[in-house]
Formats: sequence, C-alpha cells, structure tokens
Amino acid sequence: METKAHEDLTKQGSPEEFLSVQISSKPVTVLDKVESGNNTNHQSQSTVSDSPRDRTCSKESNLYSLSVTMPPSPSGLHYAQAKRLILSIEGKPPSPQTPSANSPEPHQRMLRSSSTKDKQVDRYFAALEGPELETLRPSEVSILPEDKKWPFLLRFPISAFGMCLGVSSQAMLWKTIAEHKSLFSPHICLKFNLVLWFISLALTVIVSIIYGLKVIFYFEAVRREYYHPIRVNFFFAPWIACLFLAIGVPPVVAVNLNPILWYVLMAPIFCLEIKIYGQWMSGGKRRLSKVANPSNHLSIVGNFVGALLGADMGLKEGPLFFFAVGLAHYLVLFVTLYQRLPTNEALPKDLHPVFFLFVAAPSVACVAWANITGDFDYGSRIAYFIAMFLYASLVVRINFFRGFRFSLAWWAYTFPMTGAAIATIRYSMKVTNTLTKSLSIGLSMTAAFIVMALLVATMIHAFVLHNLFPNDIAIAITEKRPKSSKKHRHLKTARSGSEDIEVSVRSDEQRS
Repeated sequence: METKAHEDLTKQGSPEEFLSVQISSKPVTVLDKVESGNNTNHQSQSTVSDSPRDRTCSKESNLYSLSVTMPPSPSGLHYAQAKRLILSIEGKPPSPQTPSANSPEPHQRMLRSSSTKDKQVDRYFAALEGPELETLRPSEVSILPEDKKWPFLLRFPISAFGMCLGVSSQAMLWKTIAEHKSLFSPHICLKFNLVLWFISLALTVIVSIIYGLKVIFYFEAVRREYYHPIRVNFFFAPWIACLFLAIGVPPVVAVNLNPILWYVLMAPIFCLEIKIYGQWMSGGKRRLSKVANPSNHLSIVGNFVGALLGADMGLKEGPLFFFAVGLAHYLVLFVTLYQRLPTNEALPKDLHPVFFLFVAAPSVACVAWANITGDFDYGSRIAYFIAMFLYASLVVRINFFRGFRFSLAWWAYTFPMTGAAIATIRYSMKVTNTLTKSLSIGLSMTAAFIVMALLVATMIHAFVLHNLFPNDIAIAITEKRPKSSKKHRHLKTARSGSEDIEVSVRSDEQRS
C-alpha cells in the first residue's frame, strides 16, 4: 500500500503548493478523497485500495491514515516531499530543520536573491516614494515579509549616525560659548561641554558597534543602503561626528591633538568623495541632476569641517585643499537644487526638515575660512550672511515643516542650527554690539532646545511607542518591477482612489 501511495504522490506538483499534513492512528475504513481548492474538476481518490482484502486488513489492524490538505491549486506534493513523509511514517529520522526566522541567513538569502552588482538608481525612484525615499509604492512588493518584525540589525539604518551629529555638535557649541566670555560663565559652559562630549563619545561608539555588526551579519543590506540615492550621503555622518568630537574635545581631556588624527579621519571622507563626486560628474545614472537632494550637503560639509579641524591643528595645505574641493562642489550643488530641474526626481515638492541642511555648509565654511586665514574677514562674512539668509528664509516657513513622520534622519538636521549658532558667536567676536550678542544667545538656545526636544522624542519612540526602528522597506525592493495582473492593478487603483477621496473629505472637514 505504501508503494502505491508513493507512486500516486509523485504525480503531484511542487513542494511550495503543499500546506499541511495530518497523521492519525485511527483505522482506515473508508475511501479518502482529496479536493484541490475550489476546482471540482481536480479530484483524486486516496491510495487505499477498495478490495475486500484491504477492507479486512483495515478492520483487523490499526493502520496509519495520511490526510493531505491541498492548496487552492490542483497541484500537490513533490516527490522529495512525499518521500520525506513516507520515511517519517516508517519511523526514520526527519531531515534537519531550516534556520530560525530570527537568524541572519534567511534574510540574507532573500536580499541576495534580488541583488545586482550595482543596483540602478532608477529602480529606487520607481519603487520608493516619500521625502527620504523610505516608503514602498502601492504597485511594489517587498522581498522581505512586511507583516513581521525584522531582526534589529536589519532595521538599524545608517541615518542613526544623525544622533551623533546632533549631540557632538552641541559639545562644539558650548566650547565656543566658553571662549566668548561675555555671553555666559565660562566655567559653567565648560562643564556642559565636558558632559555633552562624553555623552556624544559614548553614543558614537555604541552606534558604530551596532552598525559594525550589521556590516558583518547583513552586508547585503548595507550595500543596498550605499546604493540608495539618499542614504549614501549618511555614510559621511560617522566621520563628520568624529571630526566634531575632535573639535569639541574639552580642555581637561586634551589641549593639542596629534595631526595624524586629522589624516586618519579625512582619508575615508576623501575616498567617499572620489566615488560620489565622480558619479556626479560622469553623467551616468547617478549624475547630480538626477540624484540631487538636500541630503547631499552631508557630503559637502565634511570638507569644511575637516578644514576647520586641520586649521585648529596648525595644518596649512590639507585644510585649504578640502576647503577648495568643498567650495567648488557646494556651488554646483546649490545651483542644482535651486533650479529644481525636471530630471531631479529625488527632490520632494513640499518642504521638509532636510532643507535645513542648506544652512550647514555656509555656516561651517565661514568658521573654517576664519581659522585658515586667522581672521573673520570679508570671505567669512559673505559665507555667514548667506547662511543667515537661508536660515531666515526657512524659519519663516515653519508651517510647511509639519505633518512629517518622525525618523532618525531628523537628527542630522540639528547640526545646521548648531553650526549657525557657532558662526554667529564667531561673528559677534568680530562685530560686537547688542544685536550680535542677542542673536548669538537666541540661536544657541534654539539649537540646544531642538537637540533636547529630539532627544525626548527619540526616547519616547524607542521605549514607549517601540517604533523608532521600523522595518526598513527602502532596502527590500525587488530587482525589477513586479508584474501584476489586470485585476490586481484595478484593485490597487480603486484602493488608491478611495484613499484620495478619504483624504479630500478630511481636508474639507478641517477647513470647515
């Protein structure tokens, strides 16, 4: 009987169609029928013979009955699957279990299954939407399960280094305030500088260790972040945070740093710039007019921060080199973003906090040039005035920054405000009057308040709402656009239409 059951099962379909198997020790006294979904044309009888001999055997002995629940398709068990079932009935050990869902192997295999050597940037634009290209379009599907929570390392994005940027820049701010003795008590400011510096150092180490583990266990996910047209800019964030730590180091920790540290920190920034700036200039799929977005300022700011640190260390040629490179590419990026070319698909229509990155480059550049030349001259003042104008033009449009979901990337938007406050303090040292002092205090307190507010929001989302690290859909897109049937396309269109109607009704209610 087992041989006949084996032969009948081999005629069925693939193992993916198999749903469940139940084995009972009840005597087999009737014929079993297996139905294939809702299709009544595909029915097959069980392999239990209807001969009198078999009926007698089933009544006298206690046989095992094999009940197979079929899927909605007419196919059934694969040969290998049926063989394992028969072996398990005979008492032989089952095959080894597959890896746990929480282990890295299944997710790595799924990511690699839809991987290319260099994922085209057009695919990200076609599959994702939102100001940060972080949301999957309705017509797309994820290669990882969206209804389940992924492992923590897989959900930990490179934008988490934005927290390090925000806190470490505050250490720089309070050190600068301590140097301007007329604003606050230097003794109190140095204490704030010391506490914030150690907090930022611990935070940078923790985030670096976690992301280092992600590189080890989920390298394919890291590679996908690197190819992401917006996420790639955050790969500058770890090194910029280290530069902030070196600039804001408290006097009780170190007075003079070894210049070798500057070369160590600027080497990875230089390598990233060679890669990214070359893509901007080459005119390929990742040309600047194609991928330009405000987060590109992160790749520019690193030059000015490095020039600032190098000038503090007494270096000459190196800081001037990076200042020149940063200035040239900042001008090109600034013009490109201002034009809002039709080919620029990454720039959203609505304003977003990422636009504060416009303030970062000129703010840091004016301080860096002042350190290089030894004076806050006209060149520094021109850069400072540009930063203040951009800052004011964004602040007066604060209502346009509402309605966006909180994310870790918001932390990268804090250091432009801190940079503007530091630049204002340096300017007030050169031009001393009531207006410049009041502006210095106001911008400094605003930057400190924003950092504290984001810190509280981060703690709430992490430990209360537990949604600080959602599934990172941006790294789970397929290699090609999935093919959907006309029925599915009709359902998606109807669903999107109903959502638009619902949003319209809500907006009308709010207006009324």
